[in-house]
Amino acid sequence: MSNLRICIYCGSSRRCDPAYLRAAARLGRELARHGATIVYGGGAVGLMGALADGALAEGGKVVGIIPGFMNKLEWGHKGITELHIVSDLHERKRLMLRDAHAVVALPGGSGTFDELLEAISLKRLAVFLGPIVLLNTQSYFDHLLLALERCVSERFMDPRHKSIWSVVNEPEEVWPAIQSAPPWDSSSITFAGV
Repeated sequence: MSNLRICIYCGSSRRCDPAYLRAAARLGRELARHGATIVYGGGAVGLMGALADGALAEGGKVVGIIPGFMNKLEWGHKGITELHIVSDLHERKRLMLRDAHAVVALPGGSGTFDELLEAISLKRLAVFLGPIVLLNTQSYFDHLLLALERCVSERFMDPRHKSIWSVVNEPEEVWPAIQSAPPWDSSSITFAGV
């Protein structure tokens, strides 16, 4: 069993295709089976809720971090292992990533993209060194991946930066992708600039 802390970014939409919710629940169950602690945004609905509920159903540990204003709106999940109330979105992002061994991004909206791109930037700058895995359910991240490829082809990023992240299509592929991620260390700062 693992004691890895996995930071997960995902959406909270109640209106998205149920296929996204099913994939999130499967991922939660899968990570719980491996003994990982899930650290996520603390929400009770959408992919957030499905992820947490899937993990809890397998006896997993789920830590939520939510800004106070969101918790006042009753957005927080009341059944998770720990729910931490923080002052704002910036603190939430910092605490979610702090002590994380890996990041997994599931489909979501602008907040999810913000969190994911910050993690990619921090890894590029050798601040965060763990694996980053995109769960590309229903090809959701295809356009973002094309944009990142364009960053490289237009020389805003180094070709080596493409190994910052990996992409899988099924929840059951996430754990192996975390385990097999190429090493990334502080020396990567030497090619952070292009």
